[in-house]
Order: sequence, then structure tokens, then C-alpha cells
Amino acid sequence: MPKHYTRCLLAGLGLALASQAQAATVTGTINSTLTLTAACQVNGGTGTSGLNFGTLNFGTQDALFTTANAQVLGPGGGAMSILCSSGTVPAVRVRAGSHDGQSTGGTRALADGAGNFVPYDFYTDSGRTQLLAIDGTITLPTSTGVAQTVNLYGQARGKAGLPAGVYTDTVAVELSF
Repeated sequence: MPKHYTRCLLAGLGLALASQAQAATVTGTINSTLTLTAACQVNGGTGTSGLNFGTLNFGTQDALFTTANAQVLGPGGGAMSILCSSGTVPAVRVRAGSHDGQSTGGTRALADGAGNFVPYDFYTDSGRTQLLAIDGTITLPTSTGVAQTVNLYGQARGKAGLPAGVYTDTVAVELSF
């Protein structure tokens, strides 16, 4: 029996060693990537075209008004808001309007659709002393990833002979970053 017991013990030990020899460990890695591109939001909206940069509303004036002042406001009623990726330098370029140069007294014009125009201009200060020319650019500080306010103001100038009506203009705007 001891001989048989020794053989069984050796056989069992051999099987245990054989099963350990068959178990193996393989190691490796998983490579994970994410590519972020620079991006901006205008007044909370994203996209590459058709964004709402705001509205310049001069309100209701009588046809004999002298000047009317307004500020470009975003959809929520506050000043224009630009949120860009950290490290970018956003620049807002105020391009041409639909009726630029149609009336003396301003570089831009609001039109009533019947050939009448109200001159107006954009300014970068509330005192309306810093004129923003057509294709003028407002360069913001380097973004830290926090929304930045862009204050843009307007002033319309009345003139003799303006009939009552609704006067409008559409101005193109670009944001680069």
C-alpha cells in the first residue's frame, strides 16, 4: 500500500503541476482616445450657420425723432454671449447689412420696403463714441472656457420726411476662433 499510496500522491502532484502549467496569464493594454476640436456657442446656440447673435431693437419712435439708442440683446434679453473652448481667441466680425449706404447720416440703414431709409450705426461703447465700421471686428480676450459678454450698441438718426412704418435691416455676423 505505501508503494501504491506514493504512486497516487505522485500522480496527483503531477496532475496539479500539469494543470498549473496549462493555466497562463496574458497581459496587454487598451488604448483610449478622444479628439476635441475648438468650438463656440453664441447666446447658448451651437452650429456653423444661422446662429442668432441677437437683436438691435430701437423700439417705437415718432416719425420726427432725432436719435434712438439701443443695445444688441440675445434671446434671453441680456447682452450677446460668446462661450468658446479654452485657449481660443474669439473674434466677432460685424459684416454688411441689407441696406448699407442707402441713407446719409449713418453707414447702415433700416428700410421700410417702400424706398425710405433710416440711417444707423453700431458702436462698441455705451456712450456711442467708438464706431464699429462695416466688417469691423471685436476681438475678445483668450477664452478660459467661461462665457464672455459682447456689448454692441446702436444709434438710429431721424431725418425729415420719414413716413410712419416698420423699418428693418439684417446684418451678417461671423465668429472666428
